[in-house]
Amino acid sequence: MSFLKSDTPLDLVKHLVVIGVAAAALVFGFFFVYLPLTTNHGETIVVPKITGMNQADLDSYLDERNLRYFVDDSTYNPRVPPFQVLNQDPAPGERVKEDRKIYITVAMKNPPVIKMPTLTGGSEKNAQMILSSYGLTVGKLIKVPNLEQNMVLRQMVNGKEIAPGAPIAKGTSVDLEVGDGLGNQEFAVPNLLNMPADEATTLLVGQGLQLGETFYQEPQEGEVEGTVVKQRPVAAPDATIRMGQLVDIWVAGKAPLSEVK
Repeated sequence: MSFLKSDTPLDLVKHLVVIGVAAAALVFGFFFVYLPLTTNHGETIVVPKITGMNQADLDSYLDERNLRYFVDDSTYNPRVPPFQVLNQDPAPGERVKEDRKIYITVAMKNPPVIKMPTLTGGSEKNAQMILSSYGLTVGKLIKVPNLEQNMVLRQMVNGKEIAPGAPIAKGTSVDLEVGDGLGNQEFAVPNLLNMPADEATTLLVGQGLQLGETFYQEPQEGEVEGTVVKQRPVAAPDATIRMGQLVDIWVAGKAPLSEVK
């Protein structure tokens, strides 16, 4: 016990040195002797590539390498076999300690069921974007007579209309019934001959038709400048036309300056 007595300042310094050496020895022993012995310090395993493998084969494959796995997520892909490993973490080639878990994402056997989105009333292009965002696919595009061109009128699966909010499996093909912009009302082709061009245009609009191309030509004998001298389709006795269709006209005279390019 006499060693621990601090009769002089020198004795105190000696005691501090002894305490410091003892503490350093404890730290060194803990980090460089005890921990390596208990944690296999420095012993690592290269992570193998397991993406593309079937989940059923992982237990024996990883046991041989002193590793484990954990299914962290699952997703559906119609082009991938069920239970195939899609992603892994850590990545192949990384070094880890023994008994490390590899987190994986596997392909689902059955597609998840979602709610059918609303496609009707919007454009065909917008419907395709919505279907893609929901994990659905575009089936047949069926054009039907309707003045609303490219508007989705009905959404169908396997020939039957499906209501918004109805359950539907991801990956399902959805058919779209789309307006052709013409409508289904047929009537006789109006006779525009000898009418002033502006009146002919007004008449077409009033009957639900559209003015197509306007051509100008030198007036022939008996033709009045600015009037329609020819049209397509012609106003034959049995000729019919549907709403929304185009009618081209030929006008006697030169094109107005506003139309000259």
